[in-house]
Amino acid sequence: MARGFGRLRREDLLRTACDVIAAQGFGHTRTADIAQAAGVSQALLFYHFETKEKLFAEAFSYAARLDLEALARVEGADGSPLDRLQALLRLYSPAGKSKSWALWIDAWAESMRNAELEETSRRIGLRWRQALRAVIDDGVGTGLFACDDPDGATWRIISLLDGLSTQMTVHRRMLSRARMAELVRAATARELGLSPTDLV
Repeated sequence: MARGFGRLRREDLLRTACDVIAAQGFGHTRTADIAQAAGVSQALLFYHFETKEKLFAEAFSYAARLDLEALARVEGADGSPLDRLQALLRLYSPAGKSKSWALWIDAWAESMRNAELEETSRRIGLRWRQALRAVIDDGVGTGLFACDDPDGATWRIISLLDGLSTQMTVHRRMLSRARMAELVRAATARELGLSPTDLV
């Protein structure tokens, strides 16, 4: 029972850390801020995570794990490559208040100074590219997509998603969710020999 409680407490702390970091940024978040938000002492935080750097890295890994669990559900779903492509594009794009994307953007910047964050962000980025590439390969293999350069198409689509999602999250009044979806559909359709209406 005590061991199970410990796992629950740790997950609660990571969830709170993600919320605080998404709101304040890695550079402006103190362990005291996370402890206060979680209603615990800093000593308990350091008992679980040892250092501020490890806490930040584990919080980001926790958020990434939730994203990857959602990605795995898309990959395992029934349907055609087109169905999975549509679901993947929706999942990758910001939704709601884009708390997850705020965390990702800040983690990318902090990764230049934090090796643990860099390793995690690189690993998760690779995982998303592999998922998109698999969908493209399936679509090309079944004749549903026409694409001479699946690797290049994967990079271009992901890079567009990253760039537009960043613009939408940071400069919320410059780009609406509907306009972003329209741009992504048009670019993806060109890459895969589709019509943008196929991706609606």
